[in-house]
Amino acid sequence: MNHLPDAAEVLVMGASGGIGLEFCRQLLAQPQVSRVWAGARRPDAEGLAALAEAHPDRLQTLAVDVTSEADIAAAAERIGAGTPRLHLVVNAFGLLHDEDRGIWPEKRLEDVRLESLEASFRVNAFAPILIARHLLPLLTHRERAVYASLSARVGSIGDNRLGGWYAYRAAKAAQNMFTRGLAVELGRRARQVICLALHPGTTDTPLSQPFQARVPEGKLFSTEYAVGCLLAVIDGAGREDSGRFFGWDGEEVPW
Repeated sequence: MNHLPDAAEVLVMGASGGIGLEFCRQLLAQPQVSRVWAGARRPDAEGLAALAEAHPDRLQTLAVDVTSEADIAAAAERIGAGTPRLHLVVNAFGLLHDEDRGIWPEKRLEDVRLESLEASFRVNAFAPILIARHLLPLLTHRERAVYASLSARVGSIGDNRLGGWYAYRAAKAAQNMFTRGLAVELGRRARQVICLALHPGTTDTPLSQPFQARVPEGKLFSTEYAVGCLLAVIDGAGREDSGRFFGWDGEEVPW
């Protein structure tokens, strides 16, 4: 990554998931990355724990439930005790379904439930903006910094032609508005911070697994491919791109 400074400090939230874990792997492969902070609800998850064991000096795990503001604040405090600045923050978590809690994408209006709406908004919309709120002191410095949240094309209001999936679509649309508002404010307060919403495409992870049968041939991406593309988008973004929504292919997605 050409635009990460030497001794860069980066944070991946949702680091135990398929995309988040791959972000950690690929960022650790960048020689200019000094340390990857990896936030996860279960930092002892098999993949993340193995990665931490392989990189004990460069990967620092954090126990974070992103639906808990207290957890987010504690993680920010711990990071701040270890470094005065962050150069990249990636929010790589999301909630589409949870069979244990009866959460599933709605096919019709009668399927909408308050519990599902609340759960989706807490993870997909509220968590990213609360993370930004608590990390702002670490992003406010003189070097280029990127604050990127994984969104989804189904959260685009202008691109919604199929309907359904009420909770997930609306929560991702709300996340996009938070990202845009954050970009506007930081354009006044911290102009070196670039705020991005990113669509990874349909990626082979547990989040998409129940819906992969309907994915056209060649459109189901590996985590390695999706993350590599997203890191290229992040690396190529300039100040003029702050507050914009990009797909893995670098094409802008309509709000």
